[in-house]
Amino acid sequence: MAAEQMAADGTDPDQVSPARPLDAVDRDILRILRTDGRASIRAVAERVHVSRANAYARINRLVEDGVIRGFSARVDHERAGQGASAYITLKIVQNSWRTVREQLEALPGATHIALVSGDFDVLLLVHTPDNRALRELVLTRIQAMPEVLSTRTLLVFEETDLGPRPDRPAELT
Repeated sequence: MAAEQMAADGTDPDQVSPARPLDAVDRDILRILRTDGRASIRAVAERVHVSRANAYARINRLVEDGVIRGFSARVDHERAGQGASAYITLKIVQNSWRTVREQLEALPGATHIALVSGDFDVLLLVHTPDNRALRELVLTRIQAMPEVLSTRTLLVFEETDLGPRPDRPAELT
């Protein structure tokens, strides 16, 4: 591993310590928070039948362990002025993933980045105000990255958020 890929403390930033096992109460807490990230500690505690202090401690542990990476809102991108969406596939220079990932994270409208296997290396989801902004993003920002060998843009005509819903079985059981 190259020295520039090491964190200041000498560890690989992509290496994660093993997570503690989740019990049924932890999984229930995650299901509740995935459905409603704004649920109060009190409401969570009541729904999983533990004290508020226990629920608070468990949620903090889940955050500290990196199981919960944050809390966010699901956004209707079109109503938020981001009417053009696309998946962009990238073929990149071998061993350039970390560099490319950092550059892609800085792009306006980038919402999901994945290193994948198959005919391409990276899958990027972007939301832009319109097709002109999307074109600019792909042609002048992404294709200008020296590590990017090629791109393919797949326009999204319609999308459905399959986030957790109370009417679907829990994914974490």
